[in-house]
Amino acid sequence: MGLHNFIIFFLLSLTSLSFPPVSARIFPDTSSIPPGLFPNNATAAAWDNFKKLSGCRAGQKLDGLNKLKQYFHDFGYIPNTFANFTDDFDDALESALKTYQQNFNLNVTGELDEQTLSQLIKPRCGNADIVNGTTAMNSGKWTPPFNTTSHFHTVGHYTFFPGSPRWPDSKRDLTYAFWPGNNLTTEAKSVFTRAFDRWSTVIPMTFAETDSFTIADIRIGFFSGDHGDGEPFDGVLGTLAHAFSPPSGRFHLDGDENWVVSGDISDSSIISAVDLESVAVHEIGHLLGLGHSSVEDAIMYPTIPSRTRKVELAQDDIDGVQQLYGKNPNYNGSSSTSSVQESDTSGAHYAHSNWGLISLLMAVGFFCLVL
Repeated sequence: MGLHNFIIFFLLSLTSLSFPPVSARIFPDTSSIPPGLFPNNATAAAWDNFKKLSGCRAGQKLDGLNKLKQYFHDFGYIPNTFANFTDDFDDALESALKTYQQNFNLNVTGELDEQTLSQLIKPRCGNADIVNGTTAMNSGKWTPPFNTTSHFHTVGHYTFFPGSPRWPDSKRDLTYAFWPGNNLTTEAKSVFTRAFDRWSTVIPMTFAETDSFTIADIRIGFFSGDHGDGEPFDGVLGTLAHAFSPPSGRFHLDGDENWVVSGDISDSSIISAVDLESVAVHEIGHLLGLGHSSVEDAIMYPTIPSRTRKVELAQDDIDGVQQLYGKNPNYNGSSSTSSVQESDTSGAHYAHSNWGLISLLMAVGFFCLVL
């Protein structure tokens, strides 16, 4: 009995230290957001300070460039070989900036112009655009010769994680569960049901909720700051969520965002209001094996402004996911919808996680309980 009690105590301690309960800020609609958040200008968005870098170019030195370099490092534009970031606008930053501009269909100037800064400060997915130095977004596309403008407006397309990981053929009916510490309402959970349905409409896969978080194929949770996977969230706006490539099944959302479940979010007086289903549909694309796309209308485009709803799969999304899994025989062909190792293929910057260890230990604890 002593060993049993020790294992149970250790498991409870481990899980509580790694993933403490978080009450996610989820609102039924924009009108239900507490008046104390109006007009919600007191807290600056995560990357608003980049605005002061406007006009900066190679050879200059300006306070705050080190943070911009960290941003580019986090999303794969500056390799891991660089450790100490300075405030110098050096060759590494200029190269990263040009690659970023090409990926997002911007004029490739190598300077921090207004158009580029406007894109940089938008809320976005936490998954990297470039993984292991390789990108399949616009900067990785071949540009036809003798076309002086094509590198500004190259048509992007769907991408995959390195090695094109996907769920095995034996896993076509996936389960998902929610982190118990979030205590989500039925209304909030229904948002994810709709998001999963958008993908199952076009591929021969199903998604069903289960109460068993430890054995679910996909595990969804809202967390704040450092939550144990090496990819801490940054508060209001900035990084909204991240998800890992198959078969990891980890899907994490920033608990500090002002998530909205339904209604017209575009007219919200809360400048930080984020449409939950829009982000959920995007992250499920990562869970299925899709990377980021340079097609701005695609669900898998990396950024989404606050107060924006974007839930319909574009043809780019559909083509990509059907290349991985085939076509749902009941899909009518409409271009819109209504309804490897984790550390090697994760788009959230290859962070090692203790999810697998926790699940294993909890299973051992359960076995001991029934002995």
